[in-house]
Amino acid sequence: MQTKVRNQISKGVVAVAGVCLMTIAGASAAPQGKASKHDQHFLVEAIQGDLSEVKVGQLAQQKAQSDQVKQFGKMLEQDHSDNLKQAQQLADAQGVEAPSEPSNKQKAIYDKLNGLSGAQFDAAFARSMVKDHEEDVRKFQREAKSQSPVADFAKQTIPVLQKHLETAKSLQKSASR
Repeated sequence: MQTKVRNQISKGVVAVAGVCLMTIAGASAAPQGKASKHDQHFLVEAIQGDLSEVKVGQLAQQKAQSDQVKQFGKMLEQDHSDNLKQAQQLADAQGVEAPSEPSNKQKAIYDKLNGLSGAQFDAAFARSMVKDHEEDVRKFQREAKSQSPVADFAKQTIPVLQKHLETAKSLQKSASR
């Protein structure tokens, strides 16, 4: 009788262990979390912003008259490429489908800048980057205060965005002289 009970208990333990292993395996294959609508929106906008800044940075390196603007374009391309990778990894971990191109508004800004050259490009580029980075700093600061899984990413990104904003303001002052 005791042997029969032990066998049944052993079978039960094996069955429970099997269910636990299947649950763990299933959980590791699934995304780590399901982002809230707010976080999904934030991540999509952040990725689109990075995609846009990389392209605009490349454009500045080609079209700018000033070496300072060209250097800023290079900084934008490098920093936003790095940030893009992090944002895409976070989106993947949160189960968010990452966009593959900038928003229509960002494409229109790119097209407008692409139609300019020399000093006109430099001035319009600086104005655009000040406006864009002011908005980005506000959005990222707001997100950093949240209790979401995306808050740490936002906190880490703010210093880079602030550096870009200060550089863009400096370029804007130079262009208006």
